[in-house]
Amino acid sequence: MGALGDGSRDTNRLFPVRVLGGLAFSVVSAGGVDSGHTCAVTNAGAGYCWGYALFGRLGDGTSNVGGALVPDAVADSARLTAVSAGYEDGCGLAVGGALWCWGNGPDGELGNGAFYTYSLAPVRVGGGLSFVAVSAGGQHVCGIAAGGAGYCWGYNGLGALGSGLATSAALPVAVAGGLAFVAISAGRNHTCGITAGGAAYCWGYNGFGRLGDSSTTASGVPVPVSGGLRFASISSGGYHTCAVAAGGQGYCWGRNDSGQLGNGAAADQWTPAAVAGGLTFKALATGWEHTCGVTTDGAVYCWGLNDHGQLGNGTTVASPVPVRIAWAGGP
Repeated sequence: MGALGDGSRDTNRLFPVRVLGGLAFSVVSAGGVDSGHTCAVTNAGAGYCWGYALFGRLGDGTSNVGGALVPDAVADSARLTAVSAGYEDGCGLAVGGALWCWGNGPDGELGNGAFYTYSLAPVRVGGGLSFVAVSAGGQHVCGIAAGGAGYCWGYNGLGALGSGLATSAALPVAVAGGLAFVAISAGRNHTCGITAGGAAYCWGYNGFGRLGDSSTTASGVPVPVSGGLRFASISSGGYHTCAVAAGGQGYCWGRNDSGQLGNGAAADQWTPAAVAGGLTFKALATGWEHTCGVTTDGAVYCWGLNDHGQLGNGTTVASPVPVRIAWAGGP
């Protein structure tokens, strides 16, 4: 579908390949499983997306099934500071706090007040809020407003909006509990956030223990992650969640059928489990059934499912512990 941006279509790569176009990016976000698209922001604040374009998920003004094999500029976009690619949509945060979304919005994912709609170009999220962060999930989007309040919109059948209500929302609704967040991450039917004090909270569907609260009981409002750890960042994936503790240790919880928790085991974890290897991370990113992290010395490690080469180590062999990505032809 062109999601790698290297000019190829439907070609898996077992090693990292360079995105074509000569652009320098400050932020990159890959869409969810089978979304087939990726979005990024250049150092100058321009938004670009590439890959599958159905329903306008590239935000370039088209719905070309063939998509874009190299980065294509997001249409009519303001200068952006952040971008997040969801399943069939994407959102960009503009300088000044305005939030724009594009793509498919059947459950209100565009946040513009409409259900069962899509947009080929960015539309502004309603509600008159100024945002400082955004995260697009499977069928919902969440953001942090100026001041730290969390807001979500889109599908809420499993409590992923955290509003305490049972209804989906086509405009931002406040996350219940009055928490002030410094980070938020929308996954597939669940969401997690970190408060200013480093405490982690999750809400939504809790199959496989992805909320990390020692149970598998869904919650329509934030519940604290067990263990009393303090975290610096968090990432919600398909059925699991990972976070970087204040000291740089990686922790993951939830489904572990492909080794995506990185703890060397195969059992699901309902509470945070330390990533094996003694690595110190500055960021972790969860995919569908794999996870990658950047260490404090700039190395990249991945673990979990590897059937399409997503671990970047030149093989298609899954790994339940971190393996360092490799480069074709040498280190």
